[in-house]
Amino acid sequence: MKYYLLIICLISVSCFAQKTTIYTIGDSTMANKKDPDRNPEHGWGQVLQPFFKDNFTVENKAVNGRSSKSFINEKRWDSIYKKLKKGDYVFIEFGHNDQKIEDSTRYTNPHTTYRYNLIRFVNESREKGAIPVLLSSIARRNFNEKGVLVPTHGEYPLETRLVAQQYNVPFIDLEYYTELLEESYGPEKSKQLHLHFKAGENPYYDKDKADDTHLSLKGARAIAQIVVNQINQSKDPSLDKLKKAIK
Repeated sequence: MKYYLLIICLISVSCFAQKTTIYTIGDSTMANKKDPDRNPEHGWGQVLQPFFKDNFTVENKAVNGRSSKSFINEKRWDSIYKKLKKGDYVFIEFGHNDQKIEDSTRYTNPHTTYRYNLIRFVNESREKGAIPVLLSSIARRNFNEKGVLVPTHGEYPLETRLVAQQYNVPFIDLEYYTELLEESYGPEKSKQLHLHFKAGENPYYDKDKADDTHLSLKGARAIAQIVVNQINQSKDPSLDKLKKAIK
């Protein structure tokens, strides 16, 4: 009996050890939200796990309000770096809060500090044998009076693209694909992707809510689907293992 128990334990340990982790690091557009059963707001990283088989675990480490700078300075990256193992993936999406020029704890120059923070995430992931994936920021719902979706992220998405190109990092252009998503819904229906409620319309909000940055469950799922679709379509061999894990 002891022999069989030992075999079962060894098999269990082996199965556990074979699990691959996808770490998602970024801001509130990606982060887990409290009270998910009641809260209309969701980050797209929060709904990513159901797209993958059980041998892959999504560890969503994105946090509301963080920039690449504050994520590092608060030692959040250090805590992930210590746990990274060979074959893990790191999805990196910053930019929304790096723009906060009025806040010295978060603002980064896109061509200097932001760039070098991305390079640090890439290089240190690779040091541990993990695979970094860079993603540009999701588009805000920012239609002008003519119905044109106007970009709001300045040079940050461009710098993400350049780092991905220079360092040969898998890149998902979320800015582009979420622009297409917003435009496909149009100026009015795209409110469904975000948080637009009249006071009392949803029990979670006692005042009017008009948030064009953060995501509803519908919006979060749509963006998670975009990420999975782009992984499936990628020809980068470093994502082959990830492709096989998609349900």
